[in-house]
Amino acid sequence: MSSQSTHNGHDDVLLSVESLRKTFPLSRTPIDRLLRRPLRAIRALNGVSLHVRRGETLGIVGESGCGKSTLARCIVRLYDADSGEITFAGSNVRRLKGSALRNYHRRVQMVFQDPFNSLNPRMSVGQTLREAILVHRLRPAAQVEPRVAELLDLVGLPQDASGRLPHEFSGGQRQRIAIARCLALEPECLVADELVSALDVSVQAQIINLLLQLQEQLHLTVLFVAHDLRLVRHISHRVAVMYLGSVVELAATEEIFTRPEHPYTQALIAAAPTLDPTRKSVVEAVRGELPSPLRVPAGCPFHPRCPKVFDRCRVEVPNLTLRKTGHYTACHLYD
Repeated sequence: MSSQSTHNGHDDVLLSVESLRKTFPLSRTPIDRLLRRPLRAIRALNGVSLHVRRGETLGIVGESGCGKSTLARCIVRLYDADSGEITFAGSNVRRLKGSALRNYHRRVQMVFQDPFNSLNPRMSVGQTLREAILVHRLRPAAQVEPRVAELLDLVGLPQDASGRLPHEFSGGQRQRIAIARCLALEPECLVADELVSALDVSVQAQIINLLLQLQEQLHLTVLFVAHDLRLVRHISHRVAVMYLGSVVELAATEEIFTRPEHPYTQALIAAAPTLDPTRKSVVEAVRGELPSPLRVPAGCPFHPRCPKVFDRCRVEVPNLTLRKTGHYTACHLYD
């Protein structure tokens, strides 16, 4: 699969995230209280910084538990970040309220991993799409039906889908319905969180190709969160690699796949599923287990598993720094 290495559109940044942090406090057990243990918290995001250009697809990859989905949810304001900045088209997203926040929610839409949970099981596809158009007053009444027909067409669903309920469709078709509902709001940016991980491989390719086609046609900006490196390589212009709540490397897709700098990125790519049935997971290519986000290691979070670790890595957190044109890496090896 070839990546779209050419970048369509301008270099203007539509969405940027600066030093974003998010923790989830754990509820205290009676024993914690008795022993007066301090409150424990999962450190899901530890100062994430990245930017997405208008019209590009930025892939976000990493093992389960690295904070990818938390980042996506903070961007669409399903979670409130603890600190840091999110800027969209010049607006400070974390400060938006009322109609400005509703407008942001229309312009930045999220497509979830499981379309079944995000669709109302009692509403037909047509009702779901009509509601989205009417609530946001995106079309005069007379134009609502033609718009529903157009949306079904855009995502490759038959016109008779309009009168049917979500349970009558396959997983891949439901994901198309979920995408159509997002598109009904005419967003500028789609945040796709593990969009195809619940689907069969053959259907995955169809949905990914649909997304590529829609992006081209509607000039969408896409944040594509996934753990499958092959998909990310196929769809993304640039890739951000996350580890334990931080971005450790960010560069153009082919640059990441052919010249990865961070030892974690190198291990991820070495462990990417190949046709070799004997190799099962990232963990085999990367020494040891992923540390708990309850106890993020001091210094570079990757140091306990890194084959190239040296003293400085154990005490000092490396900053995500521009190493060469467009290539950012957070690693002391390159200082």
